Amino acid sequence: MPMTPFIQRFPELGARETRSATLPHGQELPPGEYGFMEFYCDEPGCDCRRATIQVLRPETGWSKIWATISYGWESPDFYAKWGPHAGDAHEMSGPSLDTLNPQTKYSPALLNLFRLLLESPEYVERLKRHYRMFRESVEQEHRRQAVPQANRIENKRKRLRDPRRRSRHAR
Repeated sequence: MPMTPFIQRFPELGARETRSATLPHGQELPPGEYGFMEFYCDEPGCDCRRATIQVLRPETGWSKIWATISYGWESPDFYAKWGPHAGDAHEMSGPSLDTLNPQTKYSPALLNLFRLLLESPEYVERLKRHYRMFRESVEQEHRRQAVPQANRIENKRKRLRDPRRRSRHAR
């Protein structure tokens, strides 16, 4: 499933509502700011109810990925029914390190920090709200693109069924 940054579809809101944490010296992570960038599936018709979170830092130009976290907020039962990978349902529910994407030696500590952030019901609700907004925009875009395509096909059918057109070609 292709993932797209929330901030790409909602630049102002994404910049304002991206979660960050600033850590002091003496932690198991280097001190400084950590940004938790949200990515959501942009495949029409998908209802995965998941986010991919890339942890970035301004100290590395917001370009180095320090951890990639997958987060599904539904129960394992939901994911067992939802997808073809029912064996992964427990892994899909809750936060986990995404083994297919970049990680660093700090990724396990960043996963623990993300778990602490999830203790805030407001943050969890924000992720769900962002997901709904993102999905609605994907579906609207898909509908807008589908209508002209359907119109082109229907217009072509009408032209082919036009008796005047057939009589011209029958001669």
